[in-house]
Amino acid sequence: MSKIGKINISIPEKVKVVLNDSSVNIEGPLGKKSLNIDLKTFELNIKDGKEISIKPKTIDENTKRLWGMNRSLLNNAIIGTSKGYEKTLELIGVGYRATLKGKQLNLQLGFSHDINYNIPENIKITVEKQTIIKINGIDKQLVGTVAAKIKTFRPPEPYKGKGIKEVGQYILRKEGKKK
Repeated sequence: MSKIGKINISIPEKVKVVLNDSSVNIEGPLGKKSLNIDLKTFELNIKDGKEISIKPKTIDENTKRLWGMNRSLLNNAIIGTSKGYEKTLELIGVGYRATLKGKQLNLQLGFSHDINYNIPENIKITVEKQTIIKINGIDKQLVGTVAAKIKTFRPPEPYKGKGIKEVGQYILRKEGKKK
């Protein structure tokens, strides 16, 4: 049995959940999102527009694996349309800075050239103090993917800690050369 799949999902007041053929449409104050859920293997129950429960029709190894994942995807979509998701990145290093130029994020990371990153749709990026980048969106996966892509431009190095890291991320530091 899935421990996560058993838990009911509560729906906030401002969010509407509509079940169509094989897709679930979720509409909230921040936007709309639709998920495809296989209704041949899973049964969705919406109780008074306040709770959703998902249960498999037959329990076998395959449905056990997918049960908790489908519940988490539904929960993430509901949270995303009501509150949204945010990741904060920090640039550490002398001369490292970020600026917004229209639909592009311009990064100066100590290379001989600037890096221009095209911001995908449904993602909002704000730059504070030139060294702090905030990534907002309703899709948890897309926000994480964008943050991971930006971090790959200059990952933090273990000696001085220079690079792009998430706020609160721990960097394993190494000791330098000894005399």
